[in-house]
Amino acid sequence: MTSRRWFHPNISGVEAERLLLSRGQHGSFLARPSKSCPGAFTLSVRRHDEVTHIKIQNTGDYYGLYGGEKFATLAELVQHHTGQHGGLLRERSGAPVELRHPLGCRDPTSERWYHGHLSGQEAEQLLMEKGHPGTFLVRESRSKPGDFVLSVLTQPLDKADRRPQVTHIMIRFQPDGTYDVGGGERFDTLRDLVECCKKDPMVEKSGVVVHLKQMLQQQECQLLYPRKEGQRLENKAKNRYKNILPFDTTRVTLHDVDDSVPGANYINANYIRSDPEEKPGHGQGKVYIATQGCLQTTVAAFWAMVHQENTRVIVMATREVERGRNKCFRYWPELHGRQEHGRVCVCNLAEYQAQGYCVRELQVWRPDQGEPPRTVKHYQYFSWPDHGVPAEPAGVLDFLDQVNRAQSSMPGAGPMVVHCSAGIGRTGTIIVIDILVDIIRRQGLDCDIDVPKTIQLVRRQRSGMVQTEAQYKFVYLALQRYIQDEQLRLREQPPEEHDHLNAGLASADPGRSPGPASSRAPAATPEGPGGGV
Repeated sequence: MTSRRWFHPNISGVEAERLLLSRGQHGSFLARPSKSCPGAFTLSVRRHDEVTHIKIQNTGDYYGLYGGEKFATLAELVQHHTGQHGGLLRERSGAPVELRHPLGCRDPTSERWYHGHLSGQEAEQLLMEKGHPGTFLVRESRSKPGDFVLSVLTQPLDKADRRPQVTHIMIRFQPDGTYDVGGGERFDTLRDLVECCKKDPMVEKSGVVVHLKQMLQQQECQLLYPRKEGQRLENKAKNRYKNILPFDTTRVTLHDVDDSVPGANYINANYIRSDPEEKPGHGQGKVYIATQGCLQTTVAAFWAMVHQENTRVIVMATREVERGRNKCFRYWPELHGRQEHGRVCVCNLAEYQAQGYCVRELQVWRPDQGEPPRTVKHYQYFSWPDHGVPAEPAGVLDFLDQVNRAQSSMPGAGPMVVHCSAGIGRTGTIIVIDILVDIIRRQGLDCDIDVPKTIQLVRRQRSGMVQTEAQYKFVYLALQRYIQDEQLRLREQPPEEHDHLNAGLASADPGRSPGPASSRAPAATPEGPGGGV
């Protein structure tokens, strides 16, 4: 199911019932935000002449039906229960609840070139794989909800020998219900606008002529990010939540393993790169590993990954048990203790408590390689509440500052490992904040940052990163607080030191390099939570 038009963002339970009874049939369903439980969702299903409402839990770690299976996104949950081999929903009485017919939120057009909720990256991949110059599609804008984007495969001007590129053109939806491109002629429908553009090619500022020759039909969409490795029989038991799996394209593969053992190279973890186009080791982009909380049976694979990747900093954003539920198996030894996990030895040299978190100094080595022990800093953050987000972001920012100081103090350190329980909600929020703070630190307070684009960037590398609306807003609050703190610090600097700081010549705070005192607010507005709506 590639279309997500079954999601209705602005209707109540009463309106959902009216819609399903008037337009639907037995088995018709839709999903909507819960009015009684902010941040959660409701699945409304027509069963003969009645409508059943089923609460969908959104804990910040996963989406799930209470007591049922867990999923990284709302879309994956719905897809699972509507697929041919999906799980059949049942009431407490055992009566089945069938999801047969998604009741769509009305699209602005029924034309086959309209792809609805498709990201820019997905549009580019589809057009590059299936199109040729002049192939186009129209999709919803994620950066400006309510507007649309015309994505076209174009040939660079006077460069016929170069590969085509994808050009994205914003279509604005005006308050009077009309559509236009760049403030030009207005059209009553998207279809009228596209038909006009097909007759009269557009010219970009760069001089590229945009011809609309052939549409890319909606049914050509497909799942772009397979997760076959996590679904293999030999790997299923290694996943904390059976439906929260790593993308094959970015998963961490264990190398020094017994190839005769099926699945020996598997761990539920993905590389997250702040600049996926950048070659590893080149440029200033950051690399993380996002992973799930360890199971007792996956501890050896976890330490094998830490050793293989030369990881020197581990960030743990959960307790081992929360609300009586196991979130992560304790994978490190007690203070002054030593453990062996497969070929890797781990020793706990020291621990100390800080404000809201604990730091452990570990040594990690492989005796069979005759190498000296490596120092690995383990930061466990205790102050993230069981549900929701911290009341204010200062604690998280201070925590990340200490984490980054540790990372930068060890030259040649590999990717920082970040995990919570599922490895997507808190993990994604922390990684997105760290990526954007790093951009501000390097480029200055006046740089442009785009929160929705960054969240989509990490979601293309691991499903479901940043789970809830509260986490989405927390990213904005953290950036706002960071910018305000840096502006205040600049104002308190002596004038001569302030000049040095603005010139980028010195910094009183190692690890942070402020830019000009003026600041721009984070760009764009949030889209739907969890990447699924």
